[in-house]
Amino acid sequence: MQARLETDDLQENLSRVRALLREAERLAELRRALDALHAADIAYILEALPLAERLRVWDLVKADRDGEILVEVSDAVRESLIASMDSAELVAAAETLEADELADIAPDLPAAVIQEVVQSLPAEERERLREALSYPDGSVGALMDFEHLAVREDVTLEAATRYLRRLDELPNHTDQLFVVDREQRLKGSLPLARLIVSDLELDVARVMVPEAVTLHPEDPAEDAASAFERYGLVSAPVVDGQGRLIGRLTVDAVVDYIRQRSADSQLAEAGLLQEEDVFAPVLDSFKNRWAWLAVNLVTAFIASRVIGAFEDSIAQLVALAALMPIVAGIGGNSGNQTITMIVRAVALGQIQESYWMKLLAKEIGVALLNGVIWGTLLGAIAYALYGRIALGGVMALAMILNLVLAATMGVAVPWLRVRLGRDPASGSSVLITAVTDSGGFFIFLGLATVFLL
Repeated sequence: MQARLETDDLQENLSRVRALLREAERLAELRRALDALHAADIAYILEALPLAERLRVWDLVKADRDGEILVEVSDAVRESLIASMDSAELVAAAETLEADELADIAPDLPAAVIQEVVQSLPAEERERLREALSYPDGSVGALMDFEHLAVREDVTLEAATRYLRRLDELPNHTDQLFVVDREQRLKGSLPLARLIVSDLELDVARVMVPEAVTLHPEDPAEDAASAFERYGLVSAPVVDGQGRLIGRLTVDAVVDYIRQRSADSQLAEAGLLQEEDVFAPVLDSFKNRWAWLAVNLVTAFIASRVIGAFEDSIAQLVALAALMPIVAGIGGNSGNQTITMIVRAVALGQIQESYWMKLLAKEIGVALLNGVIWGTLLGAIAYALYGRIALGGVMALAMILNLVLAATMGVAVPWLRVRLGRDPASGSSVLITAVTDSGGFFIFLGLATVFLL
């Protein structure tokens, strides 16, 4: 099976699939083309096709590959594929998966299918599945791979080598063997690089490396991702409360988690409730988007009322109508810069409870500096355009105050959501834009009313 393709190759394969779909007599050729692709590449193609074409391609995929492809596709697209399959097909697809993979798609499968699959599993796999499902999303346990290689500390390197040679293949991303005692308690690790170059007569205990990074299934996945990035890990052991080795975390699972977390953060900032199939039915997309749009409608109405309260001022000095969007727009952009930086820092675990006030002071300082520089520039432009020095002064002062407001809210919004146990990214751009729009209009028009009229 071919390895995962580059973006240009993916686009080329997608174009080829679309072309073959339009010609009924070439479906056999399309089936052969799909058989040659990696499951991840087929998933990419399925995500890029409208529903009708997606299901036609899905019907051409070999049944024994259904499970691995369901693991690769996005949650939203997986739902559409599962909806097109009957119970027997779903059971057959699920039975081809390992326990950790089955746990990934279990929330999308009908309860009856899960029950039938569980009953068909060997006792050890059934226990693994039960354990995998017991860990919450965003924990190391939810990402953990049960497949790992372990050797005893009292055996020789020659015995460890013979053990490896008896295997058909090594688990993916195997860069080390985990060293355990008779009770399966973790003692250290044996990097394959050391195994290759060391004297085979030596005991494992003399060559192994005391394990520096050890994870627990309850650890947050964010902490694990930071450890992988900091130490350049390929895999890391996962142990229970008694120090017994129960699995491992691999770099591919960490990368997938980081990518998904980044995508979720971008969606949340835009006010989307969850990941959405690009070709989802209109009603499904509406359900995903309406909540924050409703919030946006309310905040936009508030902004319009703020403007309405200064109708007389605008009528007397029409220049205010031309200048006020500048103050609000720059404030919104500055606030989004602040909140994006804060949300990222929260996700990386870089902000402790005692640091919020220092962070607020720093952001206000940045806002004041930006306000003085850009406010002075815009004030000079306003004076040049309208010939009123007081208007330029109001413009500069309004810019400074709105940037300070944007910085304050850029820190306060994620802080408040963290204190409430909510995702700090959720709807953040909607909220910050609402505040800087209404606040910017009020500050600018209010100052203009006081000093110009």
